[in-house]
Amino acid sequence: MMKLSARNQFKGKIVAVVKGQTTAHVRIDLGGGLVITSSITNESVDDLALKVGDEAIAVIKASDVMVGK
Repeated sequence: MMKLSARNQFKGKIVAVVKGQTTAHVRIDLGGGLVITSSITNESVDDLALKVGDEAIAVIKASDVMVGK
């Protein structure tokens, strides 16, 4: 297992992989009704062999967090 400096790591299950021309949207069900969507390159999807049903980890590293209400 690789260690990362990002503290926001969420384990879940891939529920959708939708490829566009260059970018894919990967939806990960975190449980409890929470689903997160990541936009990554098609090449990354292929390199990681991502498919529906796979377990995956969403890693979030950002210097800003927006809050809305």
